[in-house]
Amino acid sequence: MSLKTYYKKESVPKLKSELKIKNELDLPKLLKVIVSVGLSNARFDKNETKERLETLKKITGQNPIPLRAKKAISNFKIRQGQIIAYMVTLRGEKMYDFIDKFINVALPRIRDFRGIHSYSIDNNGNISIGIKEHIAFPEIKIEEVEKMHGLGVTIVTTSKDKEESIKLLKSIGAVISDEKRKKDEDDRLESIEDLRQKRETKSKEIKTKLDNKEIKEGEEE
Repeated sequence: MSLKTYYKKESVPKLKSELKIKNELDLPKLLKVIVSVGLSNARFDKNETKERLETLKKITGQNPIPLRAKKAISNFKIRQGQIIAYMVTLRGEKMYDFIDKFINVALPRIRDFRGIHSYSIDNNGNISIGIKEHIAFPEIKIEEVEKMHGLGVTIVTTSKDKEESIKLLKSIGAVISDEKRKKDEDDRLESIEDLRQKRETKSKEIKTKLDNKEIKEGEEE
């Protein structure tokens, strides 16, 4: 059963019940998928650029369009009009086929995958996911890969908010992780707090030494 058929037969009744919406036209739907790959330093290497372009073609089955820099940035050696990324937009059957493959094949192949993080979904109901290694997709043969690179996948929906989008994704079989983006933030905040405390301790030690030195010099006089 294709994902489009599954959505109509299984997801629609479930969403009607959960969201308490009677009209099917008001239910959240999948609108389009945008798959992109940045060139980064690969823009200086024609072979690597070609490889990333071919990767996008294999994964999506569609010719990518180039994204050009709107202005020059000398610090990053970017010229105005230079190609800095490639992008593919999928709609209709191709979109459903890609999402089916993405959810059921590609994502589970990612190391330590525990589900799509809820913080990947914005308040407008769109999902943005970064893939660190493009070999997660079955079309890519690891023996032919010379260099790993990442991909960006954005799923655009008609959801009104984050909660609707989460229920839509769950209804089509996606695993959603409630794990918040906390660990990295906590580690960062802890390191900042530790650094602040160390600086305060060091400052107090220096102040104490200076005070002791002044007292000693006063006694000698």
